[in-house]
Amino acid sequence: MKEAFLEPFLRKKRILKILPFIKNTQNCKLLDIGCGWDARLLKSIEPYVSLGVGIDFKAPPLQTEKIRTYKLRIEDTLPFENKTFNIVTMLAVLEHLGHPEKIVKEIDRILCDNGYLIITVPSKVSRPILEFLAFRLKIVSSEEIRDHKRYYNYKELKNLFQSTTLSILEHHYFQLGMNNFCVLKKGSFQ
Repeated sequence: MKEAFLEPFLRKKRILKILPFIKNTQNCKLLDIGCGWDARLLKSIEPYVSLGVGIDFKAPPLQTEKIRTYKLRIEDTLPFENKTFNIVTMLAVLEHLGHPEKIVKEIDRILCDNGYLIITVPSKVSRPILEFLAFRLKIVSSEEIRDHKRYYNYKELKNLFQSTTLSILEHHYFQLGMNNFCVLKKGSFQ
């Protein structure tokens, strides 16, 4: 599969933002929701995790001593036991979900106490820019942009997680305000 021009650069930026959390989590069991057709995040973090699992409808068949992927669509349930993972990542995925409320409740269920959910998601100001880059300049994937269901700001992210035990620990905009970076923690902040 050929990537649009800017895709590798944007992915690398997202990975660099989450790597410190992964490196600082002992016995890290990580679920990457929306791992993509090449599972690059999982491959790049393999030295730092005890288990890395990726799910995506485009997931490649991958199984190593520490990493495995599953090909499935992310709808409204996740096929994992309660409190299985201590980090869940969703990098450029939330905007594609038809029922984000259901998935965040599932993440809350499968995340260990004091575990982290780390997300990146386009902000509201990015929509016209991403559409221009995709449909006019063709340097980001037009298929991906066409599939965006919504864009988020801080308030909308906060509201989305209100019915869970996940609390926003860190939020900021990056890439000139075009993306949200959000870290949520399950349970108490001890």
